[in-house]
Amino acid sequence: MTVLTPAPIDQQEDEEMLVPRSDVTDNHQSMEVQPEAATAGESQPAEEPPAQSRFTWKIENFSRLNTKKHYSEVFVVGGYKWRVLIFPKGNNVDHLSMYLDVADSTSLPYGWSRYAQFSLAVVNQIHNKYSIRKDTQHQFNTRESDWGFTSFMPLSDLYDPSRGYLVNDTLLIEAEVIVRKVVDYWTYDSKKETGYVGLKNQGATCYMNSLLQTLYHIPYFRKAVYHMPTTENDIPSSSIPLALQSLFYKLQYSDSSVATKELTKSFGWDTYDSFMQHDVQELNRVLSEKLEDKMKGTVVEGTIQQLFEGHHMNYIECINVDYKSTRKESFYDLQLDVKGCRDIYASFDKYVEVERLEGDNKYHAEQYGLQDARKGVLFIDFPPVLQLQLKRFEYDFMRDTMVKINDRYEFPLQLDLDRENGKYLSPDADRSVRNLYTLHSVLVHSGGVHGGHYYAFIRPTLSDQWYKFDDERVTKEDMKRALEEQYGGEEELPPTNPGFNNTPFKFTKYSNAYMLVYIRESDKDKIICNVDEKDIAEHLRERLKKEQEEKEHKKKEKAEAHLYTIIKVARDEDLANQIGKDVYFDLVDHDKVRNFRIQKQTSFQLFKEEVAKELGIPVQFQRFWLWAKRQNHTYRPNRPLTQMEENQSVGQLREVSNKVHNAELKLFLEVELGLDSRPVAPPDKTKEDILLFFKLYDPENEELCYVGRLFVKGSGKPIEIVSKLNQLAQFAPDEDIELYEEIKFEPSVMCEPIDKKCTFRSSQLEDGDIVCFQKSLPAETIEQYRYPDVPSFLEYVHNRQAVHFRSLEKAKEDDFCLELSKLHTYDDVVERVARHLQLEDPSKIRLTSHNCYSQQPKPQPIKYRGVDRLSDMLVHYNQTSDILYYEVLDIPLPELQGLKTLKVAFHHATKDEVVIHTMRLPKQSTVADVINELKTKVELSHPDAELRLLEVFYHKIYKIFPPNEKIENINDQYWTLRAEEIPEEEKNLGTHDRLIHVYHFMKDTAQNQMQIQNFGEPFFLVIHEGETLAEIKVRIQKKLQVPDEEFAKWKFAFLSLGRPEYLQDSDVVSSRFQRRDVYGAWEQYLGLEHSDTAPKRAYTANQNRHAYEKPVKIYN
Repeated sequence: MTVLTPAPIDQQEDEEMLVPRSDVTDNHQSMEVQPEAATAGESQPAEEPPAQSRFTWKIENFSRLNTKKHYSEVFVVGGYKWRVLIFPKGNNVDHLSMYLDVADSTSLPYGWSRYAQFSLAVVNQIHNKYSIRKDTQHQFNTRESDWGFTSFMPLSDLYDPSRGYLVNDTLLIEAEVIVRKVVDYWTYDSKKETGYVGLKNQGATCYMNSLLQTLYHIPYFRKAVYHMPTTENDIPSSSIPLALQSLFYKLQYSDSSVATKELTKSFGWDTYDSFMQHDVQELNRVLSEKLEDKMKGTVVEGTIQQLFEGHHMNYIECINVDYKSTRKESFYDLQLDVKGCRDIYASFDKYVEVERLEGDNKYHAEQYGLQDARKGVLFIDFPPVLQLQLKRFEYDFMRDTMVKINDRYEFPLQLDLDRENGKYLSPDADRSVRNLYTLHSVLVHSGGVHGGHYYAFIRPTLSDQWYKFDDERVTKEDMKRALEEQYGGEEELPPTNPGFNNTPFKFTKYSNAYMLVYIRESDKDKIICNVDEKDIAEHLRERLKKEQEEKEHKKKEKAEAHLYTIIKVARDEDLANQIGKDVYFDLVDHDKVRNFRIQKQTSFQLFKEEVAKELGIPVQFQRFWLWAKRQNHTYRPNRPLTQMEENQSVGQLREVSNKVHNAELKLFLEVELGLDSRPVAPPDKTKEDILLFFKLYDPENEELCYVGRLFVKGSGKPIEIVSKLNQLAQFAPDEDIELYEEIKFEPSVMCEPIDKKCTFRSSQLEDGDIVCFQKSLPAETIEQYRYPDVPSFLEYVHNRQAVHFRSLEKAKEDDFCLELSKLHTYDDVVERVARHLQLEDPSKIRLTSHNCYSQQPKPQPIKYRGVDRLSDMLVHYNQTSDILYYEVLDIPLPELQGLKTLKVAFHHATKDEVVIHTMRLPKQSTVADVINELKTKVELSHPDAELRLLEVFYHKIYKIFPPNEKIENINDQYWTLRAEEIPEEEKNLGTHDRLIHVYHFMKDTAQNQMQIQNFGEPFFLVIHEGETLAEIKVRIQKKLQVPDEEFAKWKFAFLSLGRPEYLQDSDVVSSRFQRRDVYGAWEQYLGLEHSDTAPKRAYTANQNRHAYEKPVKIYN
């Protein structure tokens, strides 16, 4: 069943990054979504209103789907055909994978592209609020015709019938799509259109680009950066001041977008850091601190403070006694609440809001003891440049994740912080300073909490003209685009088919302001100052001028490339230098030979004169051979140039020699030497003459080298040149030698013996062939050598592989390196690793492959004998790595693979202690087996005690495991498994007794909205019919052993779906817990409200506390 209706996109947060589908999924790691034309689409008003629709896909018999990929029906939005693609068992991950796909991508014209904002959802059919929805935007094109989420949601959650996603084996999927028209991105010239240039994105660095543009466009700041002392000996990649000077100079004078690699290198970031999406505010603070530090002791010392530093006063003032405590603090930016505030003024009102400290929360004044008091913040002074961080992201305790607040939040063009008689100012503030600010820049975040895109709206001169700086692209924008459209909230669009559905189409705006920069009116002339060449150090101008010239030269070369041919000339010297070192197969690496860049119309004779001049070989002694690629993929000299060819131009010759259209001509220069080692004229060559190249193999030292070339007669026999070869090898003239022909090496080595008594022609030898030879070894000595003959040595070289092994615990550091063969079996590899580690049992080694894209271990280890060869362990889609990770297990891997490992937290019945037990049982075991095994390990309160196993997640009990449940599907990665004794009172429940959930909670009102935050250990409690709260409290206090004084402060409430209903001592508790069929019993509970004073237990770290991003660090 499919339904297509216009509907709002209800934004929720995506919990991981977005990748194009394709079966090579983990080649893209956490990258922000920042398609080129997506940014283009936003930079100018759309030509027509966007089209939008919601598509619902009902999949019946879902668990019986046995295809890897499953497509929905086609639906049309914006005149385009779309469909949803899912991988029911995951796209090489243990998550449901889901993508939006362009249904007719294979039949679209060349160069097609389309831009869409969309969300994909798996509907929770029991509680819609638990539906999982992820949203993004993408520019679809031939290369990326689908886009979405490889790890949409864990398969364990999806297939768990109690979760509500799969009901009667039916899955509901929703796709909401908004299609926008886009402008041509590639032909746009930012400098020409706006006078400004953008910054290149290194992967996920748009957050940095938007901040750098904002700072650059504060001219006083830019001037100070230019005046930081640097010298011509500094290297930008290791000096933050020089790298920033260089970047700002290029932004000021360059005609095209500027790269940031030097700057990130100066931060000490590796490429992985560049690809981690960080936080603008964090980077701003860290960068400011670094620059402040680097400016110390220089002419610009104190600039950061002068520009950005303000001060506020924290105060606590007693109401009934004369006592006041104040503390002055500085700030470089202010964090303002968005949630619950309609605009900036409401946020400032909240910032200075007075909090009353009374009742249980009285203030302890030094000589007066506990007192009622007022607590608050007032501003002493504001800085000339006011940076406001809007708290668009906050932590959701219920979901234990960061969420983005997309609420509407207004900010003015002019901000008056002296309003209402200076209500924000402290008594000490200097009232003569007029705190009237004008908006300079708006930094915008578009997208969800873990993936999104940053860009900035800036008006560099504070005129009415705004500009949008979106990575490489800069566009002119009007004020409405920079202000109102970045307020957030919902956008309303007229219905596309008024007759079909008259409700306006609303969707949450993904793009909204995240940071604002205001400049004080009275300081603007000083801050928006003139910055010109004289502010830039001479050495910096010289360095950058030189860089620019080199760039221009390369550009010119590129532009004129069609007029030139690159001739690569290989000589005997190159073969001698490379064979046995850089190359073993064929003859030469053409990228390492002498290059000549020659105009195409130059005659070949003139080129020969150039060679004579450069290499000192007279023209009459030069003979050039063309190279040819053979059918077996080898590359050999094929024939000498004819006189007619030598009379042509270089360009004509290249076309003759090179069927592939590129600008290179590869030649072999044959130079014959006389007895005095001086060049002589090359001998005449007839059809009977064959040019052979010779390599010598030394089995003792396992070395191969080039020894020269010879002309032989086709009718001659190898036996006739043995003495000559011995001479080349510096062997005795009568040394017995073996000859082999090196035929090919891809995909496998082919090297066959040559019969010395057959003619060269009957052995099928021709010009350019390679003959390898070695001393004949006596049969009895062959076993002394690892590779006794040429074929075995070449086979070894072809398959050898240096592998860097890293301990899985220290995944960034190489531990040791082993030379292995790609043909090594699984057993060969673990045996070599075990030998290196001096471990007797190789089966205790477990290996994990390397992900070339994320530069991290793959999530799943290699199974015991799960791959045939080392080459299979190292290959990662279309890339090959040379890294493997190892672990040393305490039991053999085959044994471990048959076991399921569970971490169980055992709660002692009478002692206040929790012990974590790691249980290993056969996968087919049940929960009863876990309990029986646990009984042998733990201390019970009495011998007949019965145990049960619970699933606890964020301080709520979600499940009591039935004893017959198989352990194979139990997930202890995100949930805590808790074992405990079953209390006697629970075993003998009366007909009217109820077993209820009891949880600890606190109210969190920090975001101007009450939220319940659970903590501590949840537990079950038996309640009897008619029992009052007062009676139950006595039992709870006894169970938890809480002192009277503390317990008197506790409040008790009945909570249903997060809403508390406070209870009085006389209330009958059982009347609240009447319904027995509530889905998710954990959402109805008796709540104990009190402060969390218990020490944090270490094991709670297992509760899915995944940091959502790395903190920003600048190392230098």
